[in-house]
Amino acid sequence: MSRHKRRPRRVVVLSTLAATFGLSAAVLATTLMSPASAAGAWPKAKGDKPVTATIEVSGTYDGKLQRFYGSGALGGGGQDEGQAPLFKLKDGAVLKNVVLGSPAADGVHCMGSCTIQNVWWEDVGEDAATFKGTSANSVYTVYGGGARKASDKVFQFNGAGKLVVTKFQVSEFGKLVRTCGNCSKQYRRSVIVDDVDVTAPGKSLVGINANYGDTAALRNIRVHGDSGKKIKPCVRFQGNNTGKEPVELGSGPDGTHCKYTASDVSYD
Repeated sequence: MSRHKRRPRRVVVLSTLAATFGLSAAVLATTLMSPASAAGAWPKAKGDKPVTATIEVSGTYDGKLQRFYGSGALGGGGQDEGQAPLFKLKDGAVLKNVVLGSPAADGVHCMGSCTIQNVWWEDVGEDAATFKGTSANSVYTVYGGGARKASDKVFQFNGAGKLVVTKFQVSEFGKLVRTCGNCSKQYRRSVIVDDVDVTAPGKSLVGINANYGDTAALRNIRVHGDSGKKIKPCVRFQGNNTGKEPVELGSGPDGTHCKYTASDVSYD
């Protein structure tokens, strides 16, 4: 009888946490029930699919673990700013079970709230994904998947709202997440990175703009191959809206913008 009475409370708690972390209740329940563990093996792509024009997604797009890669106008493979993406997600869209090969152009663009689930970037082009929603209520969720070979950023956070990255793995990268340091339109942005495997070499996990009130919360981060602790978990910048290079203000936990403790990041 007492067990029956506790169940509604658990649902309420899960719903509250889901709202806080920007995850669906089902995804959050899976996350809470699954212990933090080392990253699993990368999936083997089930066929190749060239993309000559951006695929626009509303609703849910299931790539069935095919490898998508740029061809024609999307086949340049450079690092130039302003490239078109392979996938453009409308507000509320879900992209899942996709392998992005090389060249990957500008990866994935989210124009509003979106979910990127079990998506794997074999060789990041300009950026793996860019988040562009303009509402403070926008929530971008990256659940599962991984990225390799990002010479600069994996996730570029240009828009407003909250970005949640969980159960992800990254290796050979510059920055895992960067809130835009010099966009002409700036916002207050929040980032949560939880249950993520990081393999060196890399420069930083999250870069945020302290002057715009950005926050980054880090939990259950496992760093591999970085005994010298050269990868900075959280870096604070003085952002601007003039296009100038942002000034680095400092790094490490400060309780206000970079929200984590030493125990939230482990090294092996």
